[in-house]
Amino acid sequence: VQLQASGGGMVQVGDSLTLSCEASGDNFNNYAVAWFRQAPGKEREFVTGIDWSGGVTYYEDSVKGRFTISRDNAKKAVYLQMNSLRPEDAAVYYCAAGLVLSRIGTGYNYWGQGTQVTVSS
Repeated sequence: VQLQASGGGMVQVGDSLTLSCEASGDNFNNYAVAWFRQAPGKEREFVTGIDWSGGVTYYEDSVKGRFTISRDNAKKAVYLQMNSLRPEDAAVYYCAAGLVLSRIGTGYNYWGQGTQVTVSS
């Protein structure tokens, strides 16, 4: 499975942005997909994840109620709708796929290249 993350950009505080993670290869529908982010000087952190069916989702506490993850298995894509963006949301966002939905990065076998999100005040 190869993943391509896109949709990042520069926005202002309070704005919205939608990230996409598009997959190529077989068996994407079998994989859970998560978004992680890494800000300069900080460790990579889990943001949100969705299981293979779309029926189970996890969110990091700071994004609950603001971010929504969804997937379209027919299009082999996962989306991250981000609303009410804050300066602390600025980071490089990575999508990752693995057989089990997890908050731990080492649980994912496949990673996209990352897309930059910048939030200006």
